[in-house]
Amino acid sequence: MEIKRVGVAGCGLMGSGIAEVCARAGYEVVVREINEELLRAGLQRIDASMRKAVERGKLEAKEADQAKARITGTVDLDLFSHVDLVIEAIVENMEEKKKLFRELDRICPAHAIFASNTSSLSITEMASVTRRPEKFVGMHFFNPPPVMKLVEVVRGYLTSEETIATAKAFAESLGKTVVVTKDRPGFIVNLLLVPYLLDAIRALELGVATKEEIDTAVTLGLGHPMGPFTLLDFVGLDTTYYIAEAMYQEFKDPRFAAPPLLKQMVLAGHLGRKSGKGFYDYTAGGSG
Repeated sequence: MEIKRVGVAGCGLMGSGIAEVCARAGYEVVVREINEELLRAGLQRIDASMRKAVERGKLEAKEADQAKARITGTVDLDLFSHVDLVIEAIVENMEEKKKLFRELDRICPAHAIFASNTSSLSITEMASVTRRPEKFVGMHFFNPPPVMKLVEVVRGYLTSEETIATAKAFAESLGKTVVVTKDRPGFIVNLLLVPYLLDAIRALELGVATKEEIDTAVTLGLGHPMGPFTLLDFVGLDTTYYIAEAMYQEFKDPRFAAPPLLKQMVLAGHLGRKSGKGFYDYTAGGSG
């Protein structure tokens, strides 16, 4: 099936990045948010991202203008009535996602493929509330989508081979490298990443070393581009916590149980870069 028009549900950090990537690849994009304020913020984020790409010589100014012209922002889900593919990028909450997909199933044409950008939740469970489980797939982009080259394509229990092939071809048309994975919490990347991040927090709780020393040890000793606490702040402590909780509920493996410090920081609103404070301080005059 040929994809021409893409709907992106959600214009937050991930949704805005996915919309940008699709528009830059030549697709007509409709991106929807739940209110005008969030939509305006998301569209401004897209504009700023493309402006930065132009300044860095990664994108021609004419191409940026053409890409922006392909994006339609809306708060009306009914504008998804003519899309060929929907990529959902809303809050990482199963009930909210199922509620959205029930609505989309009513609005979208029968041929449209549904994809979720979830990093940990069950594709099969989301697909169960629709009349098109064979056309339902996971497409997990990584943050920030315009920069990160990987997309995990997730095969639900009833996802057809045709849908997998279409999702792969579409992601590759965006310039991404695709890996296909089964519908298990965490898929490939987070199945391996989350225990590592949680172990780093436990090491800090135990007083093994400071966060700075642990980050330095990992970057220089293991050759990682950033240490676990820098990465946690970048990903978002709330996002990490929700992924860990979902994986723990599925596996009941203590490796996936969130350490008390992580839960406390999330409850305190210290979520990382997006809130200004996490393991490090990103506010003006912050001590790091």
